[in-house]
Order: sequence, then C-alpha cells, then structure tokens
Amino acid sequence: MGGRAEDPYELALRALGYKERTELELRTWLADRDVAEVEIEEVIGLLIEAGAIDDESFARRYAEDKRQLAGWGPDRISAALQGRGVAREHIDAALVEDDGDTLLERAMTLLGDRRMGCESGRERERALGLLVRRGYPLELAYEAVRSVERSPRG
Repeated sequence: MGGRAEDPYELALRALGYKERTELELRTWLADRDVAEVEIEEVIGLLIEAGAIDDESFARRYAEDKRQLAGWGPDRISAALQGRGVAREHIDAALVEDDGDTLLERAMTLLGDRRMGCESGRERERALGLLVRRGYPLELAYEAVRSVERSPRG
C-alpha cells in the first residue's frame, strides 16, 4: 500500500458511490491513483463477488437509459459500451430487444418528437442525419424517413 493513507477497497467503494462504473473503468480509476496491480486485482475480485461491479447488469441498464432518455440506437449504445470496456457478450445481451420493428418504431417516434418532417429533400437529409448520429443503422434510418414521409400529417 506504499505511502497511501487510504485502503484501496475503501477508495474503490467511494468511487462507486459517486457513479456506477464498469470493471475496466474502476481498474483504470484505481491505477490512476497509484494503486498497485495486485491490490487492484484483489479489490476487483471482492467487488465482483459482492455484486458491486456487474458489467452485464450495467450494460442492460445503460442501454435501457440511452434508449428511453436519449433516443439512442443500437450502434451508438454498442460503441459507448465498448468504449467503457464492456464485453461483447454483455453488449449483445443488452441489445437483444432491438429487433427491426421496435427500432423502426423508436426511430419514427424520435422524428415525431422532434417534429421533423420529411417532405423536402433537405428535411429528409436532416432527419436521416439525426437518426444516424443517434446510432440507428443507415438502412433502418432510411426506412424510418420513408415511413414518416408516407404517413399522413395530423
């Protein structure tokens, strides 16, 4: 533990108290605070055993929050989770409910919520750009724009 005054386990608990972190994020956070690798391994093992770190559960909650609160599509959610060090199998499990019909409906709802029309070429480009930036697959974004374009305005 060197000259540090704080116990690595207590340090990790405090970090998790501020915000939920993935295993990789917590490992990095502890390493940035000069916690030795052997101590990091021990702390991570204890926290996983206690259920304080659970990347699978984190991925599910993160995906649901980003779907509902930010209108993100699966591509953006997947990239964000990969960036946070979540394993591919946990990402895939978190995105399992993202079937084509559900995604199309969400994309169309997002366009409706943003009051984005698709009558002109410029409006269609803006709507398509929004959906792609939010992480919807390009072909699905095209389909959503075409569906909004065909739907009667009310």
